[in-house]
Amino acid sequence: NKNKNIFNNEVETLCQLYNETSKHSNYQILASSLYKIINPQKINVKSRYEVERLIYILNNIKINNKHILDIGANTGYFSLELIEKEAKFVTLYEGNCTHIDFLTYVVQLLNIKDKVCIKNKYFTFTNELDNEKFDITLLLNVLHHIGDDYGNKEINIIEAKKQIIDSINYLADKTQFLIFQLGFCWKGNRNNLLFKNGTKTEMIDFIKQGTNKYWEIMKIGIPKKIDDKIIYTDINEKNIQRNDSLGEFLNRPLFILKSIIL
Repeated sequence: NKNKNIFNNEVETLCQLYNETSKHSNYQILASSLYKIINPQKINVKSRYEVERLIYILNNIKINNKHILDIGANTGYFSLELIEKEAKFVTLYEGNCTHIDFLTYVVQLLNIKDKVCIKNKYFTFTNELDNEKFDITLLLNVLHHIGDDYGNKEINIIEAKKQIIDSINYLADKTQFLIFQLGFCWKGNRNNLLFKNGTKTEMIDFIKQGTNKYWEIMKIGIPKKIDDKIIYTDINEKNIQRNDSLGEFLNRPLFILKSIIL
């Protein structure tokens, strides 16, 4: 009974940490392993189509026995799911202290300390990795927060776009594959577009032109709605067009890049 009470208290702490209000709270659903111990009615989740994105990723990249780097892990959905899918090890970076507390509890509760390394800091794309190499890196919806959540807050949008490209290319000799998403709005401000017309074509051209000496674009996943369900499919002439009815997030392409210098 004592152990059960301790476990219940830890689960309650998890729920409280998940529900804490901050800029990026509740941005991810819980990993499937956590729904076995947490009552979903006790948490407030705002899904960003994590399951749908994960399905596309797993359909295009082999995860088994791979070393994963997750930059901007939030509450760990992708990290934890990839461990569940038999990734060898995950190193994750997260600058939000509440998310780190949540993840620390999770790793202890799930007894996966031998599979996860938690770094409590914002990734700066400078010297964090030293001589480390990874098989796959997740960089999902982080870089449009440069100059806001991390980095120099005084930079202008031209400098920010250059740093976005530099950040992607920084990883090219450190990871074989990069799974990447970028928002259209700099610092999350809908009145401050990174691309004049806010189109997928502009974003794709920006990534292609800025990274072609370092990366090959293997796949670009585009979400579409079928019978009220969202499915990520390979890019084509039709789905490259912006679909405002889906909202800003579902117009963000999901890139899978392969290093050409590693």
